[in-house]
Amino acid sequence: MVITIIVFNVLIASILLYVARRVWLLRRKLQRINNTLIALNRSTQSALAGTPNAIYKGQMGIYQLKQRNEPLQIQIQRVRQVLSLLSVGQQAWQRFSFPNTVFLGRPTPRRFRK
Repeated sequence: MVITIIVFNVLIASILLYVARRVWLLRRKLQRINNTLIALNRSTQSALAGTPNAIYKGQMGIYQLKQRNEPLQIQIQRVRQVLSLLSVGQQAWQRFSFPNTVFLGRPTPRRFRK
């Protein structure tokens, strides 16, 4: 009976020793992963340290461009309006100056002539 208890204790001890070794190996692996992640975090942090200032400068540049561009947009709109009026005027002039012809010099059909 004593031998059975000793064999059983040795078996339990060997199983627990195996589990302890696996836990120790897992701990080492997790420690290496942790160190790698810390190094990546530090390098990323140092690489992105100037990013907020760069973003702010870019936003200010875009704002200034929009401010400078606004008068140009108004001028472009006015030029388009003038060109549109000129186009309407040209069409009216062609219609009333040359009533028997259509744009591009084609004669109008007889049913539309005066």
